[in-house]
Amino acid sequence: MEKTFTAQREDRPGTTWLERFRAGRDEAERWYLGDGNAERPSASECRAALLRHMPELVPHYDHVCGLVGDDDLAHRMLSHYRPAPHPQGCSQAVWLGDDGPALVRNYDYPLPIITGRIELTAWSRRRVIAMAQRPWGGCLDGMNDDGLVASCTLGGMARRGTGFAIILMLRYVLETCGSVGEAVGALCRIPVTQLHNVTLLDGTGEHATLFLGPRREPAVTRLRACTNHQEGMSPASGSALRQTVLMDALGDPFGTLTGLTVLFFEPPLYSRKAAFTTAYTAVYRPAEKRVHYLWPGQRWSQTFERFVPGAYKHDYGDLER
Repeated sequence: MEKTFTAQREDRPGTTWLERFRAGRDEAERWYLGDGNAERPSASECRAALLRHMPELVPHYDHVCGLVGDDDLAHRMLSHYRPAPHPQGCSQAVWLGDDGPALVRNYDYPLPIITGRIELTAWSRRRVIAMAQRPWGGCLDGMNDDGLVASCTLGGMARRGTGFAIILMLRYVLETCGSVGEAVGALCRIPVTQLHNVTLLDGTGEHATLFLGPRREPAVTRLRACTNHQEGMSPASGSALRQTVLMDALGDPFGTLTGLTVLFFEPPLYSRKAAFTTAYTAVYRPAEKRVHYLWPGQRWSQTFERFVPGAYKHDYGDLER
């Protein structure tokens, strides 16, 4: 199985974005509609929700809606409001020792669905480097030029509700927030469609991990490692095991950032399963305003001052079914 990752600078969505949207529209519809059984909101309801909860994004939303034209379903998808729920893997940890601060994360998801696009954007006064995800605006993880880093994992599949996709919420905090405290405040007031965990970090080492979800109060913690559960999880679960491995590594007095990163390429953190493949590892260095995207045998580094466009194709070999 092969996957191509690209890196491009695109200050604002334009004609090349529209070409990508049209090319990936079928996948975007499957992401938004899911099995098609749930009733989805109208385009006007979507815009109203965006205006209420993330008003700073509305001019950008209106811009991309104008690019796609009179297309009701596209406008609903682009809002990220009330999408179908989806499972995902992921592990992430905050390193505060020598060579820190840093946030290290694995993103685990079916490879064909991942957009694989590293973007440098400048929608407003902040620049953002992010691993982007369709259909528009979505960030799996990213950093702004204030040095604020945000990354998400699934928090569980049991609870679903009315809200936004977490990937647009990450974009929102990277566009509008300059500190961990500001990002915490924003994330705690925006409704999210399913359970998610978000880890925040800045260049001073200030950090937080939030447990978010419908029909629960947001929890703000100092937890430095999280996987795919929130407060409660069986100790025998794979998610609990991955978190234990990370917490042990963070508590090792002889540990290093390099040693922690190596763990992300080993079981149980590194997944070779086709349904949840570890697509990439990211190491965010907010004090340096630098991110390293890693694959076995490959490192691709990006900064705001030296962002290098290009492409990299990774061969994952034969995956486990």
